[in-house]
Amino acid sequence: MPELPEVETVVRDLRPLLVGRTIGAVRVGRHKLRSPWKPAWTPRVAGRRIDAIDRRGKWILVRLAGDATLVLHLGMTGQLTVHPEPEPLADHTHLRFPLDDGRELRFRDVRRFGSATLFASPGALAEHLNARLGPEPFALEPEYWFAALRGTTRCVKAVLLDQTVLAGVGNIYADESLFRAGVHPGRRANTMTRTQAESLRCAVEVVLRRAIDGRGSTIRDYIGGSGLKGGFQEEFAVYGRTGQPCPACRTPIAVARHAGRSSHHCPRCQK
Repeated sequence: MPELPEVETVVRDLRPLLVGRTIGAVRVGRHKLRSPWKPAWTPRVAGRRIDAIDRRGKWILVRLAGDATLVLHLGMTGQLTVHPEPEPLADHTHLRFPLDDGRELRFRDVRRFGSATLFASPGALAEHLNARLGPEPFALEPEYWFAALRGTTRCVKAVLLDQTVLAGVGNIYADESLFRAGVHPGRRANTMTRTQAESLRCAVEVVLRRAIDGRGSTIRDYIGGSGLKGGFQEEFAVYGRTGQPCPACRTPIAVARHAGRSSHHCPRCQK
């Protein structure tokens, strides 16, 4: 599933292509996404200018002239790219938004876990997102983060994956951040010291920024808004490297199950 660096890359790629353009229509495919497109949304989107494109957690926010915002989630295999309108459609293209420059924004999703939802007002959007998302990793207050860890008996990996605590981090970047901080993914969060909590907070930010610089990670389906793949997978220290040597101590990387997800870690560096 695309995480914060992949979604941020899509947003940065799309921003110069879409901001200032006007959406001419909405064309809906035969197969429904996780949240079906409502016909009532179409007249609220068609004819609207795109004023801005932002990100919140793993959500893409296409802000339209007026107060409406089109909110897109890529699910597990979603791709959001711009193409010349005559270009043949790829299979599994479920939504198309023709633009006033002869191109169109296309939402392709093989597994159809993605979604596109229209929010009519900033208040409705804020209520929806604030109920589901914690702070962004780049604006994470140390005291808030330490309290979040100390206030639960869950493992640290579970806290990192909890979007209501911290927005945007998924399995890949949780594993990479825990390795960088030297913290075992199965460690109980309420046993973390203040120093360890701060080390992990900084590790999350460093890993995410490096991943954004690398245009995210392409494991299977992910491509950015320009159609280019990510490159950060070449820098993985632990994720997907089971049995390979740790880059720090050469101990074989292990994998265990924590918070319902595979957790890749070094048994020596992350005791």
